[in-house]
Amino acid sequence: MDNKYVFGVDFGTESARAILVNVQNGTIVTSSVSRYPHGVITERLPGTEIKLNAQWALQHPNDYLHTLRETVIECLRVSEIKREDVIGIGVDFTASTIMPINESGIPLCLCPEYKDNPHSWVKLWKHHAADEEATLINSRGTERNESFLNRYGGELSEEWMFPKMLQVLNEAPEVYEAADRFIEAGDWITMQLIGSDKRSSCMAGYKGSWSKKEGYPSNEFLKTLHPDFEQVVQEKLTSDIYPVGSRAGFLTEKMAAELGLTEKTAVAVGIIDAHAAVLGAGVDSPQKMVMAMGTSICHMCIDKEERFVPGISGVVEDGILPGYYAYEAGQSAGGDSLAWFINHCIPDSLAKEAESAGISLYQLMEEKASRLMPGEHGLVALDWWNGNRLLKDPNLTGTIVGLTLGTKPEHIYRALLESLAFGARKILQTFGESGISIEDLYACGGLAEKNKLLMQLFADITGRNVHVVTVPNTCAMGAAVLGAVAAGKERGGWDSISEAINEMLHYDSELYKPNAEYRNIYNQLFEVYEQLHQAFSQENSPVKTLIDIQKNLDAKKEAVKK
Repeated sequence: MDNKYVFGVDFGTESARAILVNVQNGTIVTSSVSRYPHGVITERLPGTEIKLNAQWALQHPNDYLHTLRETVIECLRVSEIKREDVIGIGVDFTASTIMPINESGIPLCLCPEYKDNPHSWVKLWKHHAADEEATLINSRGTERNESFLNRYGGELSEEWMFPKMLQVLNEAPEVYEAADRFIEAGDWITMQLIGSDKRSSCMAGYKGSWSKKEGYPSNEFLKTLHPDFEQVVQEKLTSDIYPVGSRAGFLTEKMAAELGLTEKTAVAVGIIDAHAAVLGAGVDSPQKMVMAMGTSICHMCIDKEERFVPGISGVVEDGILPGYYAYEAGQSAGGDSLAWFINHCIPDSLAKEAESAGISLYQLMEEKASRLMPGEHGLVALDWWNGNRLLKDPNLTGTIVGLTLGTKPEHIYRALLESLAFGARKILQTFGESGISIEDLYACGGLAEKNKLLMQLFADITGRNVHVVTVPNTCAMGAAVLGAVAAGKERGGWDSISEAINEMLHYDSELYKPNAEYRNIYNQLFEVYEQLHQAFSQENSPVKTLIDIQKNLDAKKEAVKK
């Protein structure tokens, strides 16, 4: 059989990456990365002096098409593979990254009459200006005992679709009225590729409050949020949702010509970027948790049963793998907390030591921290540098307990590493208490690949084997798996996700086993972590008091400016 190939395209926060993969053996033939020309828009609208408010994060939709074309064409050029041999394409995307579009699928920000209104632009996942709307949804939902909240650990995030749509209605009703639909950027890319609206169960389920059994929140509930929000599902969304692992369609004549491919190229239903990592890591069965580790950490697993786990980010039927309920939890700060320490807390002497040794500060701190025995530094830290997702509180702050005049930078660095593992253990404990058992951890992403000590600490502290997935571009590989399934075996692909994983993902993982000798000391340290976790999450905790003081001072400063 002639070799056949698929594209996996990973749309991240700052750039898009395409990989061209051999369907028969999973070999990555070539890859290409292209940065979004407009990046993340946080200060003013492009080409204008229109300033954005705090917590805003927008993007330009044309950047997605530009980088898609650039990366795919570059891969074809370098590989010299014939376009007829490319049989499928899969896409993953950040979420919830949404935009309002007109009847033709054109984003309103590209329409002259709306281009100067910030609400007509793409709201990136980390647009946090819909917090008031999220608070209203959560409070009204709790008052009414709305069942959909149970699937999200009791609360929706301000990053998700319904709070963002409600913000548009509240602040720019003319944009809301003009929008034929609101759509996830990942689904919009699918629309551009195939010419029709085929929405993903992953994106709708995790970010759009949709479920296979119940659909979207009821009109009755939505009316309590705003009189004009009652019919938002019927008027601004679609209930035509397709499971991950299904074929959305084939490339249109126009897109095939732009990408240098054929109209016979199958297109997969989209998936969220982090969730694609589960497939890219080769996980297709329960009792395994995938940790996508970067600036933050996303924890994902699948199970045959639907269980309501407190504090999780979501549980979605067919959310990652058809026939399973897929669960997501997370830690708000991963690599970000380590970067904070490296950038702000390292003395010049250590910077010079790293420079003279020809290594990075991260490597130097890891070397020094690895020489310490568990508990030797006398510290325990809370991994709350960017809030706590399990507690649904983005305002919680980091804590280090046990500092003395003898505390050294490597002591603090190791405590921060351990805090990430303690946070993961807390998540595993929460899943276990809800009836979901996890036996093995699978880690992927830059944080996992670069930090051997961190991975050993995860094994020691959680008491589980940690498999560090060595495949490059795990998210893009997961998207490629879906592209191969969209093509189907009759065209040289595969008929199921499990079949594609078994045939395409042949790579070794680096295994970290827990040290039994450290079990007792880490159990003791975890007890301290839990005590801090309990104490500092209370409404009357010192952390909450400090947050209130800071907010009041910020409000006074803002009033003075005005």
